[in-house]
Amino acid sequence: MTDEEFTTLCAEHPDLNFEMTAEGELIVMAPTHSDTGARNSDIGAQLFYWARNDRRGFVCDSSTGFVLPNGARRSPDASWTLKSRVRNSDAPTRKAFWHLCPDFVIEVRSDSDRLITVQKKLLEYLEQGAQLGWLIDPESRTVEIYRPGHDVEKRAGLDKVQGEGPMAGFVLDLSYVWDPFAD
Repeated sequence: MTDEEFTTLCAEHPDLNFEMTAEGELIVMAPTHSDTGARNSDIGAQLFYWARNDRRGFVCDSSTGFVLPNGARRSPDASWTLKSRVRNSDAPTRKAFWHLCPDFVIEVRSDSDRLITVQKKLLEYLEQGAQLGWLIDPESRTVEIYRPGHDVEKRAGLDKVQGEGPMAGFVLDLSYVWDPFAD
């Protein structure tokens, strides 16, 4: 499916979100639950303010689609990509779906997500070029950290998680993510 065909499909079904596997299987996803959206917004805002000061990369939200090198079309809940990588793409691609894998991805597991499905998605990001990935599970209050060439590290009981590699200096405060209803 071309970028134009995928865009047309999405426009014909504005109440749904789509992803596509590398094999061309279309994945239809309902909009996120409101509490998950609130968590995603908090994470995206923290990432945005860090990136704005850092100035090396772009932050994208959960509605942003990427065409990975394997052809899959994915939309991580939050992502960060080095500006230099985007600059190296051709002008039409820079204005459409970026044909690359973000350097850093975050997925937030919602009640409706199967854990294994989200874990496979994080592994795919690593295989396609991500340098760091976090799977945040508010229900179990755990963070799984994905790094190329390393086993997945699962951490529990964290108040904050610190970036590393290209994300060194980024610290995500998890207090709102764990409990968005707290005062």
